Amino acid sequence: MLGPVVVRHGRESLDLGPRQRRLLLTRLLIENGRPVSLTELCHSLWGEDQPTAAVSSIRAHISRLRSVLDPARKGRSPVLVSGTTGYALSVPREARDTAAFDAHVARARNALAREQLPSARVEINMALDLWRGPALGEAAELPFALRESARLNAARQDARELLTTILITQGDLLPAVSVAEQLTIGAPLREASWSLLMRALYAAGRPVEALRQYDRFRAMLARELGLDPSPGLRDLHIAVLRHDTATLGLPRPPRTATALSGPPPLVRTPLVGRKEETARLGSLLREAATGHARWAVVSGGPGSGKTRLLDEFAAQASEAGFAVTRAGGGHALGPGSTVSLRCAVAQLADGLRRPGEDADVHDENPDPLTALVRQITRVPTLCVVDDLDWATLDIHHQLRRLARLLRDVPVVVVCALRDTESPAVSGLLAELARLGTAWLRLDPLSTEDVAEVLVARGEDGSAGPSEELHRRSEGNPFVLGELLKLPPAQRTGPDARVPDAIRSVVQARLGELTASARTMLTHAAVDAGRLDLALLADVQRLTHEQVLRLVDEAATKRLVVWAPDSTVPSGGHYRLPDLVHDVLLGTLTASSRHLLHSAIARELTCREDIDPARLDDHLRAAGPVVPPSVPGRTVRPRFRTQCPAAHDADEFRAIG
Repeated sequence: MLGPVVVRHGRESLDLGPRQRRLLLTRLLIENGRPVSLTELCHSLWGEDQPTAAVSSIRAHISRLRSVLDPARKGRSPVLVSGTTGYALSVPREARDTAAFDAHVARARNALAREQLPSARVEINMALDLWRGPALGEAAELPFALRESARLNAARQDARELLTTILITQGDLLPAVSVAEQLTIGAPLREASWSLLMRALYAAGRPVEALRQYDRFRAMLARELGLDPSPGLRDLHIAVLRHDTATLGLPRPPRTATALSGPPPLVRTPLVGRKEETARLGSLLREAATGHARWAVVSGGPGSGKTRLLDEFAAQASEAGFAVTRAGGGHALGPGSTVSLRCAVAQLADGLRRPGEDADVHDENPDPLTALVRQITRVPTLCVVDDLDWATLDIHHQLRRLARLLRDVPVVVVCALRDTESPAVSGLLAELARLGTAWLRLDPLSTEDVAEVLVARGEDGSAGPSEELHRRSEGNPFVLGELLKLPPAQRTGPDARVPDAIRSVVQARLGELTASARTMLTHAAVDAGRLDLALLADVQRLTHEQVLRLVDEAATKRLVVWAPDSTVPSGGHYRLPDLVHDVLLGTLTASSRHLLHSAIARELTCREDIDPARLDDHLRAAGPVVPPSVPGRTVRPRFRTQCPAAHDADEFRAIG
């Protein structure tokens, strides 16, 4: 069935007769043993233009098929069965090439999961070699076969994507790029294929071309369907920009104890704001040295400094005599393919393997978990699993097994992830909670922490500069580090710039919002970063519930923050972070800014508690599209306007 339908007996291909008879056989094959009535068979073969003798023709074709498929029968045929409800074709599953294809693909997936790459490649090539063209051949485009042919061709696409994954993992990149390019040609709207093409190009040292392929797919998706790429593909795009091999799912050399046995790399600034976390991790080392396994979970948003903290801790453990091994959680291929590109447990075991030492050759099917436990029992060990958010359920299961196995063993296992509230990790974290796991949440840095960094750099750490830098960075260590790469005059103030890395991240987050939410943020940006909810509702002609939903959408992407009011209990207001404000303004043309300022000025004139200074700012910024005259000003009218209803204004002002 993986091509034109053919029936073979041994090496001989049987003569099925004319086209209508072959289509009849295909129609019965698709039903997988279920009977099909005469009426349905006639409609499948001829549609609405059935000949007068359609039923007789069907019966004649059935008789000829029986003689071909079961020539040695005596009496009723067990292969092509007739009954009161119609005709059924009874073919064992193992007699179909689709069954052989499924078996080869399953073995390839299992071999890849065990990191037996040569075996995986042999199996997937055997599966693809079974194909002789589009599934079901001449019947593929007929109505009765559309669903089955689409299912089989999608399975072929899955298998070719699996082959690409194996090639990337093996480092055979030229064939990987070639196969991935063919995948995008065959299924131009299939995102998983474009994802693999980007990974293959990046691994082949062609990151610029990987970015171009993303832009090509994004433009095609917008043109054909009016959609944006999924969050997963946008994350992949950011990973290419930032050379983030963990998110790209590319193999990276394991960080072994030997590599960390020397002095830690020099850094220009100290690790600040993490004294409690560092002390807690240090105590875990001391407890583990007495022969007790200890676990810790380090969590924090992107840029919170998880990797930096783990680097410091790894150096501390190495100095204390611990062997150190690290792994990334890996990255699943996404919907439709659950193959993990890297096995975290295998990475940990490889990191502890001595130079020149291979896996245990006595194990026919070596289990990565077993290998890891053997390595850990040799010497006190620190195991670090980063990016646990990307780990598959299989890795979660292995870590839970590891937690049960490691009791009275001198080992510390630290898992790092972004969100401990994610349902994807709830089962693993619940298991770790029973072990007295240390939970370390990395909060934003304080103003005092920023001042300490400035002083360590030999710069002015007084209240003014440190407070401005803290506000602009929102206390995020990654953002702070990028700002510190700029000259002091370009970090804050009127000449402040947005670092390129930060701009890319903010633009990617903005791209994940709905059009209404982006419009709301753009209006807020030209209004000096205020989120005046009543004003935004009036300008966009939305209800207060709709605006609040948009604010919540932006807040989940960390594009809007809540600024508490220290003078009013539970009081405060929403605002745009400084960097988000600057990026939004940078995307606007001069004419767009004029129109936005004009729209806001028109709404402000309808308020009883009008702020003259704020209104003046918008009138000046409106330029050539300044709105009609306002009280106390003589402005030449350019168009008529009508004051909109300020619905729910009091409620909005109460919210802030």
